[in-house]
Amino acid sequence: MRIQWIALVVLLTTGQLASAQVADLNPLPLPGSGVTLDSQPWLIPLPPPLGASEKPDAPHAPQERAQDKPQNGTSNDRILWTLPNFLTVENADEIPPLSAGEKFKVTARGVFDPFEFVLVGFVTGINQASNSNPSYGQGMQGYAKRYGTAYADNAIENFMASAVFPSVLHQDPRYYQLGYGGFWRRAKHAVSRVLITRSDSGEKQLNYSELGGALSAAAISTYSYHPQSERGFGNVVSVWGSQMGWDAVTYMIKEFWPDLRKHSKNRKQDQLAHAQESNSE
Repeated sequence: MRIQWIALVVLLTTGQLASAQVADLNPLPLPGSGVTLDSQPWLIPLPPPLGASEKPDAPHAPQERAQDKPQNGTSNDRILWTLPNFLTVENADEIPPLSAGEKFKVTARGVFDPFEFVLVGFVTGINQASNSNPSYGQGMQGYAKRYGTAYADNAIENFMASAVFPSVLHQDPRYYQLGYGGFWRRAKHAVSRVLITRSDSGEKQLNYSELGGALSAAAISTYSYHPQSERGFGNVVSVWGSQMGWDAVTYMIKEFWPDLRKHSKNRKQDQLAHAQESNSE
């Protein structure tokens, strides 16, 4: 069971993103010039003065080049500035493959992130209020049982689908954002990632890691620590199907979240510029 609240976020944000996603892709024209910033010759850096090559300055150039591509093939991004989004890469078609150790490491970063514990606690509160799994009871004991079950379900599914199966099958567990095109094209790309993924060598493959990882996680949780009344093959298939649906929504969030983040950043910059102009007057 991955983050179940994401469906609400999709409903609240994708409508705004569909209209704002193109704004950041095109260069703005200069006023009265009829040309764009990309065509300005003065943007090309001038050659250094004579003898400059002998000076050990320009310490910032290597840092800027290092920022162009991810150093380890993962990110430090967070959805809504809180929830781990370490396996999503943006504008990166050629990045190094992840080793088996890196796949386990980045998965563990997300599973044991402090915000993950908070989110599981929130979901557990909803389940307790709706009295899901009545055999757990109520009160602190019932809450603790639900919390432990929810966290274990989430951890096992993430490790199986993002670390164990990808390591064994040499598949890439990362989500590659499309980042361009219309809303429906990008939504189709996001949902299709449930069935399609990349191998470590960059080839398209059936997403055995997602399908098999979620199915094995559902079987492990159902037949090990879930209540006896829930143990059965039918429940395994039901949990697996629900997980596929939630994963599709998760990929939708990963596709459009960067647009919301950029839109929010640009809006803050515009507000700051307007405030500075007002103060200068």
